[in-house]
Amino acid sequence: MRLTRILIGLGVLLVALWILVGEQLAGVSADAVVNARLTAVRAPVAGDVTLVPLSLGERVRSGDTLGSVDDPRSDAVRLDDLTMERQLEEAAVARERAIITDLDSQIAALDGRTEAYRTARITEIEARLAHARARLVLLEEDPAAEDNDPAATLSPGQTENPGDPLLPGIALEYARERVAVLENQLRAARGTVFLGDGYNDAPWSEQWRADLRARLAEHRSVLAEAEARAAAFAARIDAERLRVNRLATAPLTAAVDGIVWELRSASGENVQRGDELLKLVDCGSVMVTVSVTESIYNSLSIGDPATFRPQGDSRTFEGTVARLAGSGAETVYRNLAVAPSQRHLQRYDVAVDVPGLAEDAGLACAIGRTGRVFFAARPLDWLRGLIGQ
Repeated sequence: MRLTRILIGLGVLLVALWILVGEQLAGVSADAVVNARLTAVRAPVAGDVTLVPLSLGERVRSGDTLGSVDDPRSDAVRLDDLTMERQLEEAAVARERAIITDLDSQIAALDGRTEAYRTARITEIEARLAHARARLVLLEEDPAAEDNDPAATLSPGQTENPGDPLLPGIALEYARERVAVLENQLRAARGTVFLGDGYNDAPWSEQWRADLRARLAEHRSVLAEAEARAAAFAARIDAERLRVNRLATAPLTAAVDGIVWELRSASGENVQRGDELLKLVDCGSVMVTVSVTESIYNSLSIGDPATFRPQGDSRTFEGTVARLAGSGAETVYRNLAVAPSQRHLQRYDVAVDVPGLAEDAGLACAIGRTGRVFFAARPLDWLRGLIGQ
């Protein structure tokens, strides 16, 4: 019985020693802090800043309006120049349209005058042809004309040309010539070609109308060019107006879902382009930064499993080693919310990705929350799991 007790005591002592040694030798961090990346909201233009009322730690959503920067002294000289040039082109367009309207009215008037001349000319030729045919019929029925009788000689009043010879028997031949000439003139007039007017085949009104039509075509080309230039200036004005508006007023919006971490400016201040106005914590980039001893650090690799337990909380969250920055890793914290302590920098820095934190409402963006990170299994993990449940 006494031996049994001794054996049981030795067993308990060995188990206790195993637990103590296992717990102490397990890879554990000296400290762990919930951390996240910072994003800066900068002034897109120079001017006076206006911020919506914000308090430190206030949550914002991506796309939320945080304020604006207004520059009442933005340069709009180029916009004024483009506006003036467009107005000049619009004046040129109006001038060309007025010229085209005037030419259209003149051409319309000449169209009527030409048609009236053509109608009158055809009527004249038809009348002369009718009389010429009548004279020809009379001469053809006169035996004296066929026998070259001197009685058939033309008199000076019967010829159109003063130089025509007054020969005996020529009256019939001349009458036939006149009928043929007038028939030819009538056919030409009906085809808009007028013969017998000297060297011109068209009346003055038609010649002037053709000239006006050539000028009309030229001015229509000039109008199309002026309209194209005016449209080009309008497009350039729209682009320049957008540029001026962007320079005059620029909204400030949140680029991430997060919390307000630092306010570096206040409403009413004059800022320059690129100045930091405030900083936000990106809650979508939550991680745990820890420091470990050299021996533990050298035993770790990227992707190794790790377990994070928040201070004062029995729950644990599974994670993986995301970065091994080594000792003196101050530079990697320049864009993180929580900077390392001097003691932290004397050890070896490790970053752990813990996806479960983002799914927990209380720890999703609990920047600065401390805890411990374990990198190896410990004897009492089964008990911690039961308690956590």
